[in-house]
Amino acid sequence: MRIPNKIVLALFAVFVVIGLIALPFDEYLWRYAHFGIALLIGIALNAGGLVGAGDAKFAAAAAPFVALGDLHALSLVFAANLLAAWLTHRIAKHTALRRLVPDWESWDQGKKFPMGLALGATMVIYLGLGVAFGT
Repeated sequence: MRIPNKIVLALFAVFVVIGLIALPFDEYLWRYAHFGIALLIGIALNAGGLVGAGDAKFAAAAAPFVALGDLHALSLVFAANLLAAWLTHRIAKHTALRRLVPDWESWDQGKKFPMGLALGATMVIYLGLGVAFGT
């Protein structure tokens, strides 16, 4: 269960290009601080065995997309999405849905959960809400 580095780099590259176009320049530059802070927190959490390295890297690459004022809302979206992703994964694991991707590594990882599933979906939902509500 890994989040490939090329995915993380691609996500960050999208911010580098689109952020420059979509954000005021001073805001664009501040968003790099989001990246650095999230990366440091992720490294610390990974060192403590609380999150995987790929999850930490993905969160850091996604951090520049998040406005500081949206952190509370993002936390709520992530909490709800984490619960939904975990429940969906567990249900699929024990039903015929498992046959859709029978070789998915996460099926045989015991209590471990592919957090990238929840992280990626949270990013999509957050950006979708921004588009829908113009924030």
